[in-house]
Amino acid sequence: MEGRLMAKSIAFSAIAPPDYLNAFVAQEPASVHHVAAQRVLTDAAYRAFFHREAQRGAEIIVDNGVFDLGHALPAADLIAAARIVDAREIILPDVMRDGLATIKASDEAAREILDLSDEFRLCVVLHAADDHEWLHCYDYFASSDYVGAIALPASRRPAPEDQLCRTRWAATQYLEDHGMIEDRIVYRLLGLGRTGHLELVEQREHEWIASVDGAAPVILGAMGIAMLPGGPYKKPKTPRIEDLGPIPEERFDLIRRNIAVVREAAGSSVRIPEAA
Repeated sequence: MEGRLMAKSIAFSAIAPPDYLNAFVAQEPASVHHVAAQRVLTDAAYRAFFHREAQRGAEIIVDNGVFDLGHALPAADLIAAARIVDAREIILPDVMRDGLATIKASDEAAREILDLSDEFRLCVVLHAADDHEWLHCYDYFASSDYVGAIALPASRRPAPEDQLCRTRWAATQYLEDHGMIEDRIVYRLLGLGRTGHLELVEQREHEWIASVDGAAPVILGAMGIAMLPGGPYKKPKTPRIEDLGPIPEERFDLIRRNIAVVREAAGSSVRIPEAA
C-alpha cells in the first residue's frame, strides 16, 4: 500500500441499450467502458462505437456474456471481440455465490485464452457462499499469475454489514485493513448495489479501486425515477437493460442527470459530450 496516492475518483462506465450509446455512454474525456462480447460480434454499430472510444483513449473491458446469455463465449470469440474494439481486458466467467466453481471456470477460461493470446489483462470476479470461501477465493486469485484484475460484484440484498461475501464495502475495508491489496492487480467494482451511488462515496476512500459500471441510472431514468445526490436510494423492481425498450426522448435529460449524480458520487469529472 505504500507509495499509492489518494485517488480522487472512481471511473464510472454507464451501461445503456445499443441504440442509446451516443446519448448516454459516450465520454469526454474517454475513460473506461464495459462492453458485451456477444454484441461486439453481432452488432456493427455497437462495435464501431466502442472502437471509436478506444481510439479516443478509453480503456475497453470485454465481458464474457455469462450474465446475459447464461454461458460464457468461447475463448476464440472473446479474443476476436476484444481485438475488434481494441480492448485491454477480458472478464473471465464466474458462478454466482460459488467460489470454488468460479475458480474452476476462471482457471479453465484463462488457460484457453492464454493458449491463443497473452495480449489481454484477465479479470476474475470474486464470488463465495460464505466468508471462509471468500477469503480462500481472494487468496487464490491474488496469488495466481494469470490474474491481472479482480472485480467485486455488487451487494444486491440486505445482509450482515460485516459479511465479506455479501457486503462489498465491508469486503473492501477488510482488504485495506489487512494489507491485502496487490499492486500488480487492478481492482474494479461490478455494478451498483443496494445503496446505489451512495456506496461510491465510501469506496472512494480506497484509492486502489479503479472503476465501476452500472445500468441503474439509465434504467431508473427511463422509468422516470431521479437518483438524488444525497439519497435516499430506493430501487424498485426494474427490467434488465436489454428488455428496457424504446426510451422516450423526454426522459433523456433525467437519465443524463442520473449519470451525473453517479459520477459526482464517484468523484469523476467525465461528462457525456452532448451534455458537457
